[in-house]
Amino acid sequence: MEKFLLRNIDNPNSSDIKEYIKAGGYKNLSRAVGMGQDDVMEEINKSGLRGRGGAGFPTAMKWKFAKADPKFPKYLICNADEGEPGTFKDRPILEKNPHLLIEGMVISGYVLGAEFGYIYLRGEYPAARDILDAAIAQAYKDNFLGDNILGKGIKFHLSVHQGAGAYICGEETALIESIEGKKGQPRTKPPFPVNVGAWDMPTIVNNVETLSNLPLLIEIGGEAYAKIGSEECPGPKLFCVSGHVENPGVYELPMGISLKDIIYEHCGGIKDNAKLKAVIPGGISTPVLPADSIDCAMDFVAMPKAGSMLGSGAVIVMDESVCMVKVTYRALRFFEHESCGKCVPCREGTDWLRKILERIEHGKGRKGDIELLSDVAGVMYGRTFCPLGDGAAGVVLAMIKHFRNEFEEHINTKKCKY
Repeated sequence: MEKFLLRNIDNPNSSDIKEYIKAGGYKNLSRAVGMGQDDVMEEINKSGLRGRGGAGFPTAMKWKFAKADPKFPKYLICNADEGEPGTFKDRPILEKNPHLLIEGMVISGYVLGAEFGYIYLRGEYPAARDILDAAIAQAYKDNFLGDNILGKGIKFHLSVHQGAGAYICGEETALIESIEGKKGQPRTKPPFPVNVGAWDMPTIVNNVETLSNLPLLIEIGGEAYAKIGSEECPGPKLFCVSGHVENPGVYELPMGISLKDIIYEHCGGIKDNAKLKAVIPGGISTPVLPADSIDCAMDFVAMPKAGSMLGSGAVIVMDESVCMVKVTYRALRFFEHESCGKCVPCREGTDWLRKILERIEHGKGRKGDIELLSDVAGVMYGRTFCPLGDGAAGVVLAMIKHFRNEFEEHINTKKCKY
């Protein structure tokens, strides 16, 4: 497949606007303006583009809700809070191809009638902050941002808002709270951000990768875009692969590609010819899959049928040297630490799960601990204020489902064999 999102990242000075324009950058912004807002929206609708942040919600549907709201101003926020463990797919765009994101955001702002945009950047990406600030300054200088973009009277202003490293701020309403200067905690929904978002105005929150697809979509058209990847989830997708593979990294591949093909064809197979044990397909909050379940399509519709979720597309590969109890314990340490504490099921549940796993991992497991883990996770699931609690519960339930024998062995022998 021809690269688009990662097309220019190997070029020297790829983050510079001159290099981006030389490679055809900002031409699709001019095309979009020439088409008109309604026609661009129709192309997005034809394309079948879904949000790439993890939820996979149809982009055109989300935009139409905000566009139909009569309130102004409207805001566009790019979610660059890439805090999901195992996820680093947006980083090459932010650091190597920032003008692709900026062009996508200006196109989006034009279509939505939003005059103000923010890139909410995770606190652990300081280099990306400097690169984005420089790229935004260049875009203002060359009239791709400002009050009269391309001399067409289009207004769109963009700035970077850097978070402080809170995983919860990847949730869109917590992100909005943070931008407003409040504590990063999720809001009650409804109302949804498309109608009552930043400063109570209509607000669209999309992921870096989603917005970076807009120039491609304009370049080839919605119908051609819809032919890339799977029928229900079209387009290219960035997959970041880590763990026990020969060639870890970020890969741009068609949506719907087999997880098995990603690992064995594109990443060179398991490192040192070891045997595959398990794969977490979409970041740590997505349920684990055992080695015999990886012949499945990586898209938002197929993955739930396989027993997991696509999530952010962060593939974590583990060989037979890995202790699954330890993986579960480390995951719950993360979720407990990052829980915002707003709701009881998550605040108390993640702490309880972590404590049980800690004693199992350290040779102090008790008879009935596995059942207790399942009960606590089962009570949490579907009852938390935001998906963080569901992610924590889902990790535990999937690990017990597929690797119960390892939990039993830890409890019975009081030690880990790995």
